[in-house]
Amino acid sequence: MRKFFDRLPLQFRVLWRQFLLRVVDLEALSIKADVTAFLGQFAGVLIMFSLILSAKALISSPADTEQTLISMTMLVVGLITVVSWDATFPDRRDVLVLAPLPVRPRTILGAKIAASGAVLGLAVLALNALPSLAIAMSLGADYGIFRAFAAFWIAMLAMVLFLYASVLTVQGFAALLLPRRVFLRVSGLLQIGAFAYFLCSFFMLPALPVEAMGLPIAHEVVAWTPSFWFYALCVQMNGALPDSLTWLARRGEIALAVAVVGGAASLLLCYVRTLRKTVEEPDLVPAGRGARWVVRFGSPLKTAVILFSVRALTRSRQHRVAFAFYLSIVCAIGIGTIKFGIAMPAPHALTQDFLLSTILMMTFAVVGLRSVFSLPISLNANWVLRITQLRPTPEYTAATRTALILLGVLPIVAAAGILACTFRPVHQAIAHLIILLLIGCVLAELCLIGFYKVPFTCSYLPGKSNVQFVFWGFLVLFIPFAMWLAEYELRALGSVPQILMMTGYLVAIVAALRAFNYRQAKSAVIYFEELPVEVITTLGLSGSRPAVTSAEG
Repeated sequence: MRKFFDRLPLQFRVLWRQFLLRVVDLEALSIKADVTAFLGQFAGVLIMFSLILSAKALISSPADTEQTLISMTMLVVGLITVVSWDATFPDRRDVLVLAPLPVRPRTILGAKIAASGAVLGLAVLALNALPSLAIAMSLGADYGIFRAFAAFWIAMLAMVLFLYASVLTVQGFAALLLPRRVFLRVSGLLQIGAFAYFLCSFFMLPALPVEAMGLPIAHEVVAWTPSFWFYALCVQMNGALPDSLTWLARRGEIALAVAVVGGAASLLLCYVRTLRKTVEEPDLVPAGRGARWVVRFGSPLKTAVILFSVRALTRSRQHRVAFAFYLSIVCAIGIGTIKFGIAMPAPHALTQDFLLSTILMMTFAVVGLRSVFSLPISLNANWVLRITQLRPTPEYTAATRTALILLGVLPIVAAAGILACTFRPVHQAIAHLIILLLIGCVLAELCLIGFYKVPFTCSYLPGKSNVQFVFWGFLVLFIPFAMWLAEYELRALGSVPQILMMTGYLVAIVAALRAFNYRQAKSAVIYFEELPVEVITTLGLSGSRPAVTSAEG
């Protein structure tokens, strides 16, 4: 593999390495942009899931595991493709830097596709390598080990290519057919919709055996769900698909052909026709003309921070992509709650699952908004906010708190109120909304600890996140705590004194955290540049061992 890579043209190899760094957002990497370490962490998470699914394939039904793998791979590939939404198409940097150089457009296009394919290939291989062997061994007695193994990977690669080409087709033709300004506005909505679609497809659709796919009640579901198409294709290659379901496998083949043709056409046309628009139009969508009415949120400083945050989220492509990930998880949890409400006769009593779902929705919304606040929107323009810093730091902290509550907490409370309409008694549903509001305020105060900057204005040093640590910490620590909190709240809702006691506890926690943040902010300074810690290595000439000390720059 190394020898083959060295034989490729030098221009292709250099561009491939650079584009690979840009497929994965550099904000998530270390300060030295160690993409290898990041991809290793990402692959480690997927390998853990693959081990669990491999054990399931060997112990229980391999057919169910095969379908679960196809659905999970569809989720992973879909999320990676949407996260790297603009990685395959040329941007302003590509045109300005590479256009004057003697680099052919086909070399740029090939390097971009190879970089995206490398990330997708790593994810698919890490998730499916071990389970595919386990499935082939389990199905070997019926179909043959090699046949089952080959059928699984052919269907899997066909589905991956279909998803990748479908996203390219949608994005490419939207860029071709719409004016640049309209496309910049629509692009964020398409990304959020794609996120929600992939998550809902995974969490809401049940696993169906081959016999159940032919039932009339399941016809509409399997007919419009790609994961069932390619699962049917896999079963057909094993020779076990009934004749009544051959149309399902054929639909997957037709969809793959249409997606590949559409993706290739959109890529070629975009590289020919949209380069000039990419250079001339700004990344930030300009505001529309006409009469403007500015909503007031208290003091002028608080109003300015909130309006700046709203416009940054709605007009910046980078921040829309980052926040769309968290919003899509919130939407998936909400749709799952709606699905449960439809299945149960209304009205019905509050359940622990509903309480847990709303707590998770609040957590993802507030924490996601706080993480997006750290990303700067324009480092060249933050001097405007520096020279206008005439207020003390606690006022900036209060403005950020209000932005978190208005944009993160209150929308989730409103959504939870809509979802709670079918639950009875009414006073318990209202009490839960009050408790959920207080939980959101607690999360907002926790997010403000050490956050002494204006949202979207401070430079950001990547390298503070560890994918494996955050992922497993969330599963091992936070999920059990949220389940315990939902169980405790469900018991408390049965008694008015316990409801008042729990509400009092949350109010006291909010007051204590707010007092702590206010005291810390009084002695803090708003900063607009995150600087790395200067590391000083001593030579140890005094006789002691060499030591490494750090000093704040």
